[in-house]
Amino acid sequence: MNLKENWKPFSTAFLQVMFVCSNTVMVAKENYAGIVTCSFLISLLWTMNVRAALGSWQSRLFYCAGASLGAIVGVFISQAITK
Repeated sequence: MNLKENWKPFSTAFLQVMFVCSNTVMVAKENYAGIVTCSFLISLLWTMNVRAALGSWQSRLFYCAGASLGAIVGVFISQAITK
């Protein structure tokens, strides 16, 4: 297992899902500045990820792990911001 090689798919998925979860809360609470910020960052990350292909199953699993952790952190961050 090469952690350096798998860091990129993990961190990319983490950030994408974190911002999607945060944006969901921002939309629900009508926090317009948060909506604009999260939406912009989601789109920026997607443009950077379009060219990144996940070849091995190990990379795919690290991507999924990053997405899962990003979802939890995104909820925590958005709750902290909107309280």
